[in-house]
Amino acid sequence: MDKNCMPSLEQLNITDVQYQSQKIDAPHLSGLRLNVAAWLIETPLIGSWIISGLLRSNKYTKMLSETVIPDAPMFIPEFPQQEIEPSVKCIDEVSPPATRVSLALDCLPQFTVIPRMQERLDLPFQYWRIRDYAHAYRTGLTTPSVVAERLISAVGESQKQFPSMSLFISFDAKDIQQQADASSRRFDEGNPISILDGIFMAVKDEVDCLPHITRGGTTWMHKVRDVKRDAVCVARLRECGVIFIGKANQHELGSGTTGNNPHYGTARNPHDPNRYTGGSSSGPAALVSSGLCPAALGTDGGGSIRIPAALCGVVGFKTTHGRTSCKGVLELAWTVEVVSPIAGTVEDAMLVYAAMLGSCPDDITASRPMPPCFPMLRDSLSDADNARVIGSLRLGKYTEWFNDVSSLEVSEMCMTALQLLIDTYGIQLTEIVLPELEEMRIGHVVSIGSEIANAINPYYMKGRKDICYEIRSTLALFRAFSSSDYLAAQRLRRRIMHHHLEAFKSVDVIVTPTTAMTAPKIPKEALRVGESNLELAGNLMRFVVAPNFLGLPAITVPVGHDKDGLPIGLQLIGQPWFEATLLRLAFVIEELCAPFKKRPAVFYDLLKSS
Repeated sequence: MDKNCMPSLEQLNITDVQYQSQKIDAPHLSGLRLNVAAWLIETPLIGSWIISGLLRSNKYTKMLSETVIPDAPMFIPEFPQQEIEPSVKCIDEVSPPATRVSLALDCLPQFTVIPRMQERLDLPFQYWRIRDYAHAYRTGLTTPSVVAERLISAVGESQKQFPSMSLFISFDAKDIQQQADASSRRFDEGNPISILDGIFMAVKDEVDCLPHITRGGTTWMHKVRDVKRDAVCVARLRECGVIFIGKANQHELGSGTTGNNPHYGTARNPHDPNRYTGGSSSGPAALVSSGLCPAALGTDGGGSIRIPAALCGVVGFKTTHGRTSCKGVLELAWTVEVVSPIAGTVEDAMLVYAAMLGSCPDDITASRPMPPCFPMLRDSLSDADNARVIGSLRLGKYTEWFNDVSSLEVSEMCMTALQLLIDTYGIQLTEIVLPELEEMRIGHVVSIGSEIANAINPYYMKGRKDICYEIRSTLALFRAFSSSDYLAAQRLRRRIMHHHLEAFKSVDVIVTPTTAMTAPKIPKEALRVGESNLELAGNLMRFVVAPNFLGLPAITVPVGHDKDGLPIGLQLIGQPWFEATLLRLAFVIEELCAPFKKRPAVFYDLLKSS
């Protein structure tokens, strides 16, 4: 067979690039059909035949084995040096977390007490911010101990309702109350540690957080992996006084996009409990969306923070690869995954990011991080300098890709948000072309799949019988990728990195919908054993892959709802290390789209009486 040869980067003519809509050829399986399929795919001869056919029909074989890729492999994201962003405050990443949080706080607009109308469905909905909690504590309106009691009661209520919200894998009311009482004493003594003191946060079950064990959404991982100390990100937040409320639910082994988990119950979307949250950081997004905490930690290897944040109507922030330490995280896909915050507001995402940022010495890769910066988020409309910086930003939109959605409501709502930016700030929207998006998707799947398979291999036979059928099928596919496939994927990584860096020569930020659809319904038959729906996964992952495969920063911010009242998120993809630019732009989008926000159907107002 003649080998297909990709053109060299110098020979590629961008005007000849044609967008190819993603088509996934795979059956939708749940219930008994999924059980049988998992058994067959794990059977040596039959399974190899099934997987071979699946890979060939979805162009993996042609791309990985029958194509010459004329580029050297890039095994981990590598970035050129960047200039410092405009109108920012740069900090030393090795400074104490509380100091960084204080500096980030200085960059925020002046705090004003705004009456919150969470119960008035006819008014725009607003989440309580971290600064609202801090104000309530400092003025004696309430205490962390009182809020802890309300939280514990609300979690109990969420478990008893039908359907159960299934938000936690591990929850210890006594530990929460003890942390809250210690925080209350600090306030009584006039010595709160930082603005984050007394702030409640959850962590995804892949993040080590004492006294809890880490299961990664399984029933067995804690038996082969001990938790001896907090993850670095948790330890930094704890230094600032954060109260950790438990291990949030997730898709098993982080290997799915819906949040389905037959072991602990599937986390429910607060905007409609009969729909998925998205995954794999399902519990963290649902907890923030339902008001049980203003922020939570998730991990993102294939949109796992941004997908659930978008579907649940909150902010999901993925940092540049290497910006935050993954030490103490069940890191299953080390070249594509980061640990980052999910929050109710952009300013809360920024405060949490300020506390947790900073790589450890053994995290430093080929691209040494640039100094972290915070945007000066003053009153964007009245501050001429800030408005000028926002207005000078150039946004890139690949229209054919942008419009490749399951429902036009998604792209139209995202375009409405962008038009508000253009009308308010005179921001420039430029048409761009990003070649080889299908090749990027294949390269990412092979990379994340191979790395997950490698991470699980030492424990696979011991834990296989306790893994749900969906993930057993997924792991069988991942384990089928060869070393040659992985090398081909890394060659693709270098090409795709080139294409994106070329785009960033003419634009500052790439804009897309976060997902190609709003939250899908949960099939009843999927609750007991899970489901395999690769077409659905494709719709949820269509726009989120580049930040993982290339290590770029990205953020999703809610911009409205569809006709069923389900949230829609707009994604901003930034240049390497340009987190400040994304936070600045997301902040003004959040302001402009505030009138479109709606109260989730399931919401717990922990500051109601304060």
